[in-house]
Amino acid sequence: MNTIRYLLTAALVVSPQVALAQATYLFVWAGGDKGNTEMATIDATPGSATYGRVLASASTGSVGHPHHTEAVLASNGHLLANDFHAGRTWLFDVHEPLQPRVLTSFGDVGGYGHPHTFVRLANGHVLTTFQYRAGGGMPTGAMFNGMPAMGPHTTGGLVEMDERGHVFKSGSAVDKAIDDSLIFPYSVLPIPAMDRAISTVTDMDPTDSLPPEQWVQLWRLSDLKLLKSFALQPGPRGDENKLTGEPRLLADGKSVFVHTFSCGLYLIRNIESDKPASTFVHGFEGIDCGVPILTSHYWLQTVPDAHALVSMDISDPEHPREVSRVRVSDDERPHWIAIDRTGRRIVMNSGGAGKRLFIIDFDPATGHLALDQKFRDAGSDAPGISLTGANWPDFTGTVSPHGAVFSR
Repeated sequence: MNTIRYLLTAALVVSPQVALAQATYLFVWAGGDKGNTEMATIDATPGSATYGRVLASASTGSVGHPHHTEAVLASNGHLLANDFHAGRTWLFDVHEPLQPRVLTSFGDVGGYGHPHTFVRLANGHVLTTFQYRAGGGMPTGAMFNGMPAMGPHTTGGLVEMDERGHVFKSGSAVDKAIDDSLIFPYSVLPIPAMDRAISTVTDMDPTDSLPPEQWVQLWRLSDLKLLKSFALQPGPRGDENKLTGEPRLLADGKSVFVHTFSCGLYLIRNIESDKPASTFVHGFEGIDCGVPILTSHYWLQTVPDAHALVSMDISDPEHPREVSRVRVSDDERPHWIAIDRTGRRIVMNSGGAGKRLFIIDFDPATGHLALDQKFRDAGSDAPGISLTGANWPDFTGTVSPHGAVFSR
């Protein structure tokens, strides 16, 4: 099934010239507990009569658990979206926002399965983390905290491929000095100027009972050769180094921040050498800190236990300083965020009971954050939108958004 619904006429009520010239959309990867996974087009044009409404959607035709997409929309208007627990990746064409469509999908690639993060390279290829060796990690049918339990699995690797899953090169993340039940590539940062890549290793299996992963891996980018695995050291609380998450390159082009899902923030230097050095620089409250954004000299971090998005000034990388935070309701647990091309608007999802989407205004001069009060459900007295019910009548039951990006 491919459902397309047009509300463009209503969206033009505000001003035809403004709407045509500056129309902005969100592409949101979502699924319901009683429906197929779909890519939704949401009106994100401030002042539009349909601001915050689902305008169109493209269905995969299969029920799954939508997970990460690419962090930004590719220049060709294509978007890779990951149904992690099915081990399947979908490629969408959203260059015509009101006519999104599925181009293709693929499963295991180059002997690896269950991809997580996709990063487009300057040569047009896509560098991708695959958590497991092919054939492992299929859902067992049991559920833990709303997520499918996975079957037996072992260390995966990195793959350089095209957007349709055709392989150019790959490299195993196996380190003979570390048990292969502790290394599961999660996210990756290519650094072409140094011929390096940094990857993290958190397992997406919710039933993984082994010691939490504290490893970061250093690669040679040109041939995807693993050079070194090194462990982050605990912070003052004792566990901030566990569950390594998202790496981001700092403005100097040679230092990296790595966040952890245990809410630690680490500075990594000496990447060009065989002795990279990591330093704990900040701890956020709670656990399960989600996706961050690095923009200019600000680090924006989702902090679920605080029900907040936090803005940190990192002009001095060794001493980050909080400058602003925006809080949502107690039933929301912020997880995914993405920023638009102006660097002034952020989309944020919630992994909590609310399962809502928010738009947050960001001031790049001061780091100040503010909830967009107009991005809300019709008749609601609170900001944020739900995809459940009237906003997306194709679904019955609860609709859960995950990856979301702005149009270009």
